Amino acid sequence: MGCCASCFGSERNAEDVEREQLDSAEARQKAADAAQQRQEHFEKSAAGRAARAQMAAAAKQSANSNSGDPVLKWQMG
Repeated sequence: MGCCASCFGSERNAEDVEREQLDSAEARQKAADAAQQRQEHFEKSAAGRAARAQMAAAAKQSANSNSGDPVLKWQMG
């Protein structure tokens, strides 16, 4: 009798696990959608535009800073 009770209990747990997995997947999807909306809102904001401009300026400066010369130059004597 104890064996049958444990078998029914495991089915119930499997259903609970499946329900929790579905709920978890739904929560992850909602979180991803909310993160996407926040990202779009940030990109449209003044702070987002300023951050994008700053990143572009930094990338441009780092690309032009090294003209092929070594950073450290050794001197003899």
